[in-house]
Amino acid sequence: MEPSNETTVSEFFLLEVTQDAELQPVLFSLFLSMYLVTVLGNLLILLAVISDSHLHTPMYLFLSNLSLTDICLSTATVPKMLANIQTRSQSITYAGCLTQMYFVLISATLENFLLAVMAYDRYVAICDPLRYTVIMNFRLCGLLILLSLSISIMDTLLHDLMVLRLSFCADLEIPLFFCEVVQVIKLACSDTLINNILIYFAAGVFGGVPLSGIIFSYTQIASSVLRMASASGKYKAFSTCGSHLSVVSFFYGTGLGVYVSSVFTHSPRKTAVASMMYTVVTPMMNPFIYSLRNRDMAEAIRKLVGRIPSFP
Repeated sequence: MEPSNETTVSEFFLLEVTQDAELQPVLFSLFLSMYLVTVLGNLLILLAVISDSHLHTPMYLFLSNLSLTDICLSTATVPKMLANIQTRSQSITYAGCLTQMYFVLISATLENFLLAVMAYDRYVAICDPLRYTVIMNFRLCGLLILLSLSISIMDTLLHDLMVLRLSFCADLEIPLFFCEVVQVIKLACSDTLINNILIYFAAGVFGGVPLSGIIFSYTQIASSVLRMASASGKYKAFSTCGSHLSVVSFFYGTGLGVYVSSVFTHSPRKTAVASMMYTVVTPMMNPFIYSLRNRDMAEAIRKLVGRIPSFP
């Protein structure tokens, strides 16, 4: 690549949500509403877990951390998109892009680990119920959360530091509504071999290992449930996993959608829409899934809302 094609990076340019001026207010209202629902819904789950002593269990401890992660993921992307729609400017500073990339990556990685830890919790509860309280003690739960967070932070910092060493070309347009590490690396003029190796390695280890753990856990759960003689016992066992399975399916389903759209389509807008499902819609849906499919959570939220004073 010629040196004249390189530039000192001061800002990147994100994909425009829409070029139709009449649609911009509509989309602004839509995304603002989705963001508010995401934040309020996940905060309700967090407050319900804190306020209801019946929910002071490992499963709901992990769920409250998942809600915090969803708030972080949505906050990393939506406010900047709203600001760009309002100002009709698609620019984002270099520092802002790296910061957004950091929080998107750490949130996605941490959610991946939390879903695996929650699957392990359900595995112990169903396959080894007599030793559940001994195995899933709060010390182990705290260590699992701390380990998940530490790995996510180190992995994300490494990706960000590896991006800092790159020089970029004159074309600084990112074909997404937010900064994402793979798309940022594609804009570099310098050698990105190490960055790409790191991305594939991290995806294989920090994505593949938790997913394998989830699949293994639910394989063992299904095998254990099918051996139960009581139909009511089978239903109760599967019902305790329903919410988590729905969230897992939505998380990995939308993530797979982003990958498939980027590989098999050449339309940046289709890939951007798929990535929006992953980073905007999924965090919004999780509170609905848990409040609708989980009776204990629904009851705790109802009690919490009932204690909120109403003003004339």
